[in-house]
Parts: sequence; structure tokens; C-alpha cells
Amino acid sequence: MTQGDDTPKAPEDAPEDYLNAANDAAADFAAEMAADEPGLDAAKSAATALADRVAELEAEAATLKEDRLRALAEAENARRRAQKDREEASRYGAANLARDILSVADNLSRALAAMPADAKAESEALGKLAEGVEMVERELAQALAKHNVAVFGAPGDVFDHNSFQAVFEVETADVPPGAVSQVLQRGYMLHDRLLRPAMVGVAKPPADGTPGGDRGGAVNETA
Repeated sequence: MTQGDDTPKAPEDAPEDYLNAANDAAADFAAEMAADEPGLDAAKSAATALADRVAELEAEAATLKEDRLRALAEAENARRRAQKDREEASRYGAANLARDILSVADNLSRALAAMPADAKAESEALGKLAEGVEMVERELAQALAKHNVAVFGAPGDVFDHNSFQAVFEVETADVPPGAVSQVLQRGYMLHDRLLRPAMVGVAKPPADGTPGGDRGGAVNETA
């Protein structure tokens, strides 16, 4: 018999004993497997429970990751909105003040327009007053320009409904049809935002068919 082999060798003169020993060994092996079956079932149950728990944790981790990404996106959007609001406030915060000052600029221009040139020449006091008003008007214009307030609107400008307000049409050959022929009130922009549209008269072709003149033709302007 070989060492480690529990199965008896079949002697030539005892075959029945060999068969009996083989059957006993098979029965013992079957009994051992049957005895281990509850342990295998428990192991399978534990493995199933562990797999379920792993799947549950993975789902929770995915949910937490999604919530974190959503929170980060919302925080970034809030930061961008706050940054935009700060930029808007810095860029256009003076809009209301600038809009209120425009009437002062208008009145200065009207005051100068109301002073006839010959009257200023004849009266030294009136001439000095006109010079003072002109100086104030220039300083006001410089202050507005310093804060990116730009004036626009002049005879010959192409009419743009986004920044001009047409008050009337006038037959004229001094500027092309559809162009600004007369400025009643100048317009103002703050950066790229319209503070006030320019109130203008728009040219239309003369009834007699006279062709339109150059865009730079001289037309009286009233501020």
C-alpha cells in the first residue's frame, strides 16, 4: 500500500474485501460533504449580503458625488452672478446720476444759444457771461467724458432707431433722405448703454425732386 492512500489495494485472493473498503471510503466522503453543506450555505448567504451592501454603498457614494457636483456648480454660478453684479454696478452704477445731469448740460447749451452773437459783442458783461457759461459747459462735458458718458447726434448722422427718436420729417436737400437733418436734443451713451436717445428731425426728399446734398451739409442744431 502506498503511503497517504487510504484506499485498500485489491489483493488477488480477496476482491470482496476491497469492494467493501471502497464503499466505506465513499460513504465517509459523502458524509463529510453533507456535514459541510450548512457551512457552504451560510457562506453563500454572507457573500450575497456583502454584495448587496457593497451595491448600496456604491449607490450612496454616487448620490453624494452628484450632490457635491451640483453644489459646486451652484456655488460657481452664484460666484459668477455676484461678479457680474459687481461689474455692472461699477460700469453702470452712475447711470441715474449721469441721466439727471444731462438736463444741466441741455440748459447750458440753451443758454448759449439764446445769446445772440451781436449782443455779446456789444455788451461786455453779456460777453463775459457767455464765456463763463461756455467754460462750465466744457468742464461738464469733460467730467461726463471722464466717466465714459459720450454725447452723440449730429446733422448728417445715419438714423438709427435704437439710439435716435424721430420727432418730425423735413424736406431738405442738405443731407441724404433718411439721415438726421436737425438735432433737437442730443443723445448720450454710458459705455455701451443708452442713457437718452437723441431727438432729431429726419430728412426726406424735397417735393420738387431736388437731389439730396452731401451728408456733411450745414444744418442748424439745437441742443
